[in-house]
Amino acid sequence: MANKRIFDISMELSGQTPQWPGDQPFNYRVAVTKEESGSVNVGEVKTSTHMGTHVDAPFHYDNDGLTIEKLPLDVYLSTAQVMSVSHLDHVEPKDLKTPDSGVTTVLLKTGAWKDRTKFPETWPIFDPSIAAWLKEHNIRLLGVDVPSVDPETSKKLETHQAMNREQRFILEGIVLDDVPEGIYQLAALPLKIKGADGSLVRAILYTE
Repeated sequence: MANKRIFDISMELSGQTPQWPGDQPFNYRVAVTKEESGSVNVGEVKTSTHMGTHVDAPFHYDNDGLTIEKLPLDVYLSTAQVMSVSHLDHVEPKDLKTPDSGVTTVLLKTGAWKDRTKFPETWPIFDPSIAAWLKEHNIRLLGVDVPSVDPETSKKLETHQAMNREQRFILEGIVLDDVPEGIYQLAALPLKIKGADGSLVRAILYTE
């Protein structure tokens, strides 16, 4: 354990965490105090399933898609490669490095979300063709350090839909500010919420 290095790539959840416009804000409160119960404090959480660092289930954008409890867990326990695309406004396959052998997750570092207490006004466009590139390179999971793989105003969700067609999976809202490019182990397991369209996750990268 002494040689293990861990990067917490999760957003902190609080009343200051910005929600997707129109979604349920995050709220935690102590619903029952130790004094009231005589033994313990008991908390209550209200939140969108797409708050902060989260996983999209295909059901989020496809009525026939998998719900969160049916997702293959090995996708979220994987070897990941962090790639910087911080100089780009439009990210295409030609901008991405060929993944190293054994990598099944690509995490894109845009650096576009500067203030995590505010919902960003804009972020880079991820071209839908990335989905086919991921499949070609046997990459099952794409992670981005912004709220979505599609623009906020998109209704067609072209990149989400392309990922769905290619049976690729999505992790959004990760924090890569202090993570150098390279190869890591990823753990970002979703909660087992029956019928859900997404789940908050505690995402970490680690090396040994």
